Amino acid sequence: MRATRLVSLLVIIVGVGFVTYVLRDRYTLAQTRPSPLAPNNVAPTKLRIEAPAAKHAPLEYTNTREHPVDLLVKENEFKFNELLGRQSKTLAEAVAEYRRRYGIPPPPRFDEWFKFAKRKKVQLIDEYDTIYHSLLPFWGLQPQTIRARAKEALGFDDNNLIGLLIRKGQVMHIHGGSEWQQQATIGMMESFLPFLPDMDLAFNIHDEPRVVVPHDELSRLVSVGKDQNMAAAAAFAQPENAFSARPQDLNSGKRIDEVKITRFNVFAHQPTWVPSRLSCPVESPARALEEDLGHDNLTAYALSELGFVYNHTAFSDVCNSPSFATSHGFFDRPNAFNVVHELFPIFSQSKMSSFNDILYPSPWYWYGKVAYDSKKDKEWEEKENKLWWVGSTTGGFSRNGGWRRQHRQQVVKKLNGLDTAKILVNGNLGNGQVTQDQTPAWKIKDVPRQDYKDLIDVHFSHVGQCDPGDCDAQKEFFKIVSPADQQDAWNYKYLLDMDGNAFSGRFYAFLKSKSLVFKMNVFREWHEEWIKPWVHYIPLSLKGDDALESVRYFSGEAEGRIQGVRMAQSGRDWAHKVLRNADFEVWFFRLLLE
Repeated sequence: MRATRLVSLLVIIVGVGFVTYVLRDRYTLAQTRPSPLAPNNVAPTKLRIEAPAAKHAPLEYTNTREHPVDLLVKENEFKFNELLGRQSKTLAEAVAEYRRRYGIPPPPRFDEWFKFAKRKKVQLIDEYDTIYHSLLPFWGLQPQTIRARAKEALGFDDNNLIGLLIRKGQVMHIHGGSEWQQQATIGMMESFLPFLPDMDLAFNIHDEPRVVVPHDELSRLVSVGKDQNMAAAAAFAQPENAFSARPQDLNSGKRIDEVKITRFNVFAHQPTWVPSRLSCPVESPARALEEDLGHDNLTAYALSELGFVYNHTAFSDVCNSPSFATSHGFFDRPNAFNVVHELFPIFSQSKMSSFNDILYPSPWYWYGKVAYDSKKDKEWEEKENKLWWVGSTTGGFSRNGGWRRQHRQQVVKKLNGLDTAKILVNGNLGNGQVTQDQTPAWKIKDVPRQDYKDLIDVHFSHVGQCDPGDCDAQKEFFKIVSPADQQDAWNYKYLLDMDGNAFSGRFYAFLKSKSLVFKMNVFREWHEEWIKPWVHYIPLSLKGDDALESVRYFSGEAEGRIQGVRMAQSGRDWAHKVLRNADFEVWFFRLLLE
């Protein structure tokens, strides 16, 4: 059996976001040239990539024979196919894989979760590392401390939380938030409630995350959790398949007890970079002592001068990128920001990597707030050959010219700029004909960005979240177009998705369409192991030097055009398999058991 202390840890859902990532060999990519008509199932031949001459510069791409986008697609498809092939088929295999990955037995009722997942025809049985990393720090706290913090957070009404109390396999009480979010949250767990222990859950109703634990304290929590509590759990060869009885400090579940104090601080419409980076290691670029000493670690994620994102996990790790302080709206002035610097069990729909909120599938998706209507979609050949996005200036609150430091404005300005852009051209093509040497010779070329303006249809349709003067300034600076209906997106082959105040609610509808999705996101969601860059969508950096060439490759190169339609179809097929309400429920069930 697990020790009582550790069983209690499983009884409550807490823990958050110690974000770790494993970089693959950052100097090795793969080279192979199978037909782009089908996903890559051929073992790649390794290709060495040169380390940059300057510290923190992008990796130098020296393979002139293969376009980097082509290489990244093939490499990531091969790895994804390998991942699909090694998923557990039986309960015994799933338990063994769980122990191998995490070094402890799975939680009680794991067998019920496995049967539930199989019944729902879930594609990925083993890929739940986000849950492990989110909950890891809470193994370092006393169970009663965690329960007390949940009670404290819920008891102060101005904390803007949904409180949900589960007793004897039922939702006994729910309070706070909008009605649709309450209904969706209960709906996501209704089919597996009988298997859950008694617990009090706190759901964030704001778009923005709210828990950041300083790095020294976070490290101690993880150390205690892994070295003491998880080690003790691992020592039980045959743990009991049941939760402990309801602790005495949980009430009957009929009400939320009022609390008069709160440790959450309200900093809406104020800069948040300094508190947001507290969980980063002190040696990371984000924690530089002086602004001039903080340089983005592009080596960790960017390939070539154009900065193709070869490692999206590293790109979205804010500890790598102090430039986010002046280029992402969340760090400039978020629209809402209630933050606490101690480990509180708060569930959020998305978060920055430095935050310690518990990620869970958004009720927004489960409720179908942005639906995909297949009847209004078009076949690939009927779509316009453009990258399309129309939206609002959400992403931060603009004051005193702050919109110039916010991500959506940065992206729209970049894509519509009057400056020069870098693209890749095949030096072995002359007058549109292949020369005697059939081998490609890709090289970088500077071109007027406006030469490719017909490929880009990215504009604001609404200006908001700003002081009057800043709103007027943006209306003068940007071309403002008429608002678009969600279903208008299906007129275009290439769809751009990007962060707003937090995650973008259009992403899943885009993936389910017959278009190819390009995505710029720093906010992370629950699906990090399930939706893969360069397989299901094309990742873009916030700097934006990669965007034009990525679109140009898929729209203008023969192999790119074939890959584009194939990736759009395979991404669509995968989205319809793993972004169903059933998938959200299975993932949520696993999280709540943990």
